[in-house]
Amino acid sequence: MNALLLFWSHALAAILFATLLVWQLREGVRSSVQKNLLGALLLTCLWAWLTAIDPHSLLAAHAETARNLMWVSLLHALASSGRESGRQLHGVGWVYAAVAAVIALQFITDQLIFADPARMVLLGRIGTMLRAVAASGALLLVHNLYGQASPTSRSSIRLLMLGLGAIWLYDLNLYTLIYWRTNPADEAFAARGLMVALVTPLFALGGQQLDGWRLRLSRAATFQSLGLVAVCSYFAVMAVLATALRGSDWGIAKSAALLLLALMTVAAVAILPSARLRGWFKVVAAKHLFEHRYDYRTEWLRVADTLGRSGPHAPPLPERVIQALAEIVEAPGGLLLTNDEGGIGWTGQWNWLGRLPTSTGSDVLAALWDQLSSGRVIELDRGAVTRGSAADRALAPPADWLIDERLWAGIPLVHQERVVGLVLLAPPPVRRILDWEDFDLLRTAARQAASALAESVGQRALTTARAFEDFNRRFAFILHDVKNLVSQLSLLTRNAERHADNPDFRADMIATLKSSVGKMNDLLVKLSPASAPGGTPAPVPFALRGVLAAAVAGKQGRHPVRLLGPTGLVVRGDPGGLEQAVGHLLQNALDASPEHEPVTVHTAQFDDQVAIEIIDRGTGMDPEFIRQRLFQPFASTKPGGFGIGAYEARALVTAMGGSLAVESRPGHGSRFTILLPHLAQPESLSA
Repeated sequence: MNALLLFWSHALAAILFATLLVWQLREGVRSSVQKNLLGALLLTCLWAWLTAIDPHSLLAAHAETARNLMWVSLLHALASSGRESGRQLHGVGWVYAAVAAVIALQFITDQLIFADPARMVLLGRIGTMLRAVAASGALLLVHNLYGQASPTSRSSIRLLMLGLGAIWLYDLNLYTLIYWRTNPADEAFAARGLMVALVTPLFALGGQQLDGWRLRLSRAATFQSLGLVAVCSYFAVMAVLATALRGSDWGIAKSAALLLLALMTVAAVAILPSARLRGWFKVVAAKHLFEHRYDYRTEWLRVADTLGRSGPHAPPLPERVIQALAEIVEAPGGLLLTNDEGGIGWTGQWNWLGRLPTSTGSDVLAALWDQLSSGRVIELDRGAVTRGSAADRALAPPADWLIDERLWAGIPLVHQERVVGLVLLAPPPVRRILDWEDFDLLRTAARQAASALAESVGQRALTTARAFEDFNRRFAFILHDVKNLVSQLSLLTRNAERHADNPDFRADMIATLKSSVGKMNDLLVKLSPASAPGGTPAPVPFALRGVLAAAVAGKQGRHPVRLLGPTGLVVRGDPGGLEQAVGHLLQNALDASPEHEPVTVHTAQFDDQVAIEIIDRGTGMDPEFIRQRLFQPFASTKPGGFGIGAYEARALVTAMGGSLAVESRPGHGSRFTILLPHLAQPESLSA
C-alpha cells in the first residue's frame, strides 16, 4: 500500500510540475527571477519522477538536494530584485550561504552513504539531521523574505511563500520522524508526493504575478536571520557530532570530534555573555554586510522617543540627551557640559562611573567652546587630533581629556548657530575610529537634542519671567493700595493740625493708624514670594455690615459717603477682598465727583443674589472707555492715577464667584454694581 501511494503521489506531482513548467515557458523568459523559477520547477519535476521510480536511489537523493538548492536560489534572486546595490544584500547573503552550505554537506553525505555501505546507518542519521536543518533554514528564509517585502509586493509573493513553506515544513517534520525512527515515518515519506501535488496551484497562481516581486531588505531581520542561523547551525553540528560519537569507533576521529564539541561548548559559553565580543561582531557585520552602518529610520525614531519621553518616572532631559546620542554608537555612558551664567560646567550624566573629568573651567575649554558652533564631532584621542585636518586641530580639546581613557567622542549641541551644550561619550566595548556615517548621524541627532535642550532652557526662562510678571502685577496692585493708604494718612495729618486737642479725634486717629499699619502688613504678606500667585483665600460666609462700614469709614473726608439699604445681608466670599474692591470703586467715585458731592453705597437683595451699588454724580464715562479701557490695567483718566483700581476690583469680585457691572454717561455720573450669591441661613459668620 505504501509503495503504491509513494509511486502515484510522486508521479502526480511530477506531471503537475511538468505542466506548470510548460505553462511558464509559454510566457517567455524576461528576468533572472523567472530563470530561477523555471529551474526550480524543472528540478522539482525531476525529483518527483526519480522518487516515484526509485525513492532510495542516489539520483533521487541528489535530485532532492538540487531541488532545495534551486528554490533557495530563487529566494535569493527575489531578495536581490529591486536592489540598486548588491552590497546591501551581503547581510542576507550570509544567511543564504549558510543554508546552501548545509545543503552541500547533505550532497557529500549522500555520496558517502552509497560509497561506504558499512557506515550507512551512521551516515544516514547524519544525512537525515542535515536535511532537517536545511528545511528549517529554508523556512527561516521564507519567513524573513516575506517579512522584508514591501507592502505593495507582499500580496504578490504570498502564494509562492505559502507553497514553499508547506513543502519545507512537511520535510522538517518528515526528517524529524525519520531521525527518531518513529512508525509514521514510512507513511509520511510515501505521502510527500501528494502534499507537493496539492500545493502546485499555489505555484501556478503565484507565478502569474512575477512583475510584483519587488522587495526591500530589513537590517533588523538580517541580524535576526544571522543569529537564528547561527543557533540552528550550532545545534545541528552538536547533534551531528553526538550521533558520530555514539556510533564511531575511530580513535583519531572520535578524539577530534570530542575536541570540536568541547571547543564549541566553550565558545558558546564565552561569546554569549561577552558584551565586547558581541560588540565586535556588530562592528564587523555592519562594516562588511551593509552599505550603510545605520538603519536611519530606526535610529531617528529611537532618538525622538528618548528625547520626548515624559511622565513622573522619566529621567531628566540632560540625561535623556546623553542617552539618545550614546545609544547611536553604543557608548555605555556619557556627560553633558553646558554654558550658563555660572560658566561652563557639568549639567548631567548618564551611566557615568568614577570622577568627572577636569579642565571644565580652563581657558582651553573656553576657547574650544567658541569653536563648537561648526557642529563638528570631536574624537578624544591624540591620534585623531594628529591625523585630522586643520579644522579638526582647531577643535583640539584639553590635553587631559585626550589621555583620559574614559572619554571617546565629543558631540556639540548647536541650536540656531549657538552652542547650547557638549556631550562627552565613553568608548563602546570595542573602541573604534569614527567614520563619516558616525559624524553625519551624530551631528543630525545632536541638532534635534540641542533643540530640545534649548526649548527646556527657554521654558525655564519663561517660568522665571512669569514669576517676575506675577510679582510685578502684585506689586502694582499693592502700590495702588499704598497710594490709597497714603491719601488716607495725608487727610489724617491735615485734620490733626486742627483737631489734635480733641480726645475723640485722637482716639479715632490711633484707631485709623492701627488699621493702616495692619493693612500695610497684609500688603507686605501678599508681596512675599510665599504668597501663591493668583491665590485667593477660602470663601467664608459673612455679613455685609462690618465690611461695608469699614470701607466707607476709610473714605470719609471732603465727600460725604452714605451707606443705604439692609446691611445685615449675608454672602459667601473673602471679606478682605470685598472691602478692598468696594474701597477701590469708592475711591474712583470720590475722585470723579465734585467736592462735597455725596457718594452712595446701596445694598439690596434680588432673589438669590445680593447687589452692592456704588453711585456717584461725577464726570461719568463714555461707552468706548467702558468697553475698551476701564477694566484694562494702567488705563486711567486721572492725573497721577495708576489705572488699576477697577481692574483689581473686578478680579477680586470674580474670584469670589460674583460679577461687576457698570452704567455711566458723561456728565451724569456712574453706577458700579457688585453681585454676589446670597446665603439665607448661614451656619456661622466670619468675624
